[in-house]
Amino acid sequence: MKGKLVRAEGHLANIIPIHLDASFFFERAVRSLDRNHVDKALKYFRKAVEYEPENPVNHCNMAGILSEKGDYEASNAILANVLEVVDPSMTECYFYMANNYANMDRFEEAEQALVTYLEEDTQGQFMTEAEEMMELLYYELDRPTKLNRIKSRKGVVEHDQARELLEEGKFAQAAELLEGMSSDYPDYLAARNNLALAYYYMGLFPKAKETIAEVLEQEPGNLHALCNLAIFHQNENRADQVLLLIKKLRVIVPFQHEQVYKLATTMGILGQHDTAYVHFRRLLKDEETAADPALAHYAAVAAYNTERYDAAERLWHYVSKLDPGSEVSRYYLSGLEAVRQGEQEPEKLSYHYHLPFDEQFRQWENYGNGIPEEMKNDPLIRSSFFWALRHGDRATKLQVIHALGMIGDYEVQQALQSFIEEPGEEQDLLEAARAVLNDLKSAEHEERNAQVVRPFSPAALKSIGKVQQSTSEQSEAHPTSHWQAVVDRALQMSEAKAELQQEMERLWTYYVAHVHPEVPGTKQIEGWAAGLEYLAAKNHSRPVTYQSIAERYGISASTVSKYAKQIHRVCNSNPPLV
Repeated sequence: MKGKLVRAEGHLANIIPIHLDASFFFERAVRSLDRNHVDKALKYFRKAVEYEPENPVNHCNMAGILSEKGDYEASNAILANVLEVVDPSMTECYFYMANNYANMDRFEEAEQALVTYLEEDTQGQFMTEAEEMMELLYYELDRPTKLNRIKSRKGVVEHDQARELLEEGKFAQAAELLEGMSSDYPDYLAARNNLALAYYYMGLFPKAKETIAEVLEQEPGNLHALCNLAIFHQNENRADQVLLLIKKLRVIVPFQHEQVYKLATTMGILGQHDTAYVHFRRLLKDEETAADPALAHYAAVAAYNTERYDAAERLWHYVSKLDPGSEVSRYYLSGLEAVRQGEQEPEKLSYHYHLPFDEQFRQWENYGNGIPEEMKNDPLIRSSFFWALRHGDRATKLQVIHALGMIGDYEVQQALQSFIEEPGEEQDLLEAARAVLNDLKSAEHEERNAQVVRPFSPAALKSIGKVQQSTSEQSEAHPTSHWQAVVDRALQMSEAKAELQQEMERLWTYYVAHVHPEVPGTKQIEGWAAGLEYLAAKNHSRPVTYQSIAERYGISASTVSKYAKQIHRVCNSNPPLV
């Protein structure tokens, strides 16, 4: 008997105790929901409420499950308790109650709850659904709903415009519009959340955090603000703050699509890929969002990042079916196969529905005529440029100044102007930015918005050359004037028309910005200039040979060929050299 007891005690000693708390039961509930085990999910949400009765989210999760089961009375009882006892500020509960009343054909009570929601809720996250319900109530009650105001509609037109600007990557214009709204509509928290995002995309992190703090001061549980703040903290490597916010976010199960999407992408960015996968899968099961190729890609990324490779493969094939013209699914399926074959190590993928930024940048460099229009307007690429302009190293900032000069729109001018006014930047970088900005401001409107690369003025070229020279380890061997001397020599020798001169300036500006820090030597000016002229002439389909160029410059044809091909390799111009 004693021996048996000892063995039993030894066996029990190997068991790891389970820490039962609200998070434990929340995880079980989410898992059950993902498997469509609604009754189990309800059971676990009830336990979460028992452990954290002061948390309104747990109550709302339980009410949502009861509503899905058709127990509308019980669902409304819980929602009423949230509003009366737990958290009266959760005005969205009125909308949930209106839905429940409508499902019970109690339309008078549904109308009362809906009006309260519209008149008291500041966010308006269910505005579309509320408008549809008002149409239903009008039909059922045979009269219009008496509504004094819609609190969340204040500033809605301006906010919609600002959101469009954000989606187009026009962050400075969006920020200007949203800044005006902040004073006119101080309770419009959605506008402030988007203002914080605009600041963030522009690299203005202190202002972004300050704006989010204002939102959370008014509404501590605002999901979008919590998600944004978590990403801001991650950017600052504040792991302790990120973990605290992850703990809050993991226990939230929103039912509105926009919030589920926001939470899913945020958790993915924060490295919580399992949680992100669960939420993305929930969205894909809904008819309204199941056919979205971007959403299917995000789910595939989450699956890949959690080593669910079979699921990732199925999802990327689904993306190909939904969006057959996209290169995204082909690119990632190829990478997945390389990982499976052991040809490359698996790396965590980012949650964006396009090719990785490095891959897109390489493709841009392959365009002989500059950045393609779709890349100019890509919000992520634009924000990456603005980010790097403020937080990159010296060489990166120079590349970005050059790239922004080729985009050259209002947004770029704002970013460069802000960069010039920033204290602490090195003087020669400021000069390069100022020269590019001056070029952009003096150019004609049509030229600023053209799809070809603009040739820079000699002042801009000299400024870029000055930065390249001072950055290079060989700077003392290469005077600043060398960069301009090459193109000046080519212009002098070619006696070309304006369009060919512009092509030579364009090619040389592009070349010097991309070979850094490998600076060409000063003793080969004739060779570089001859190669530059040859390449520019070929790009404009002029009849020219290496020998004809060589004779005018007094060098060999092989020297012209050598330097022309060096420039060509970097600029990747067309047609190919022969």
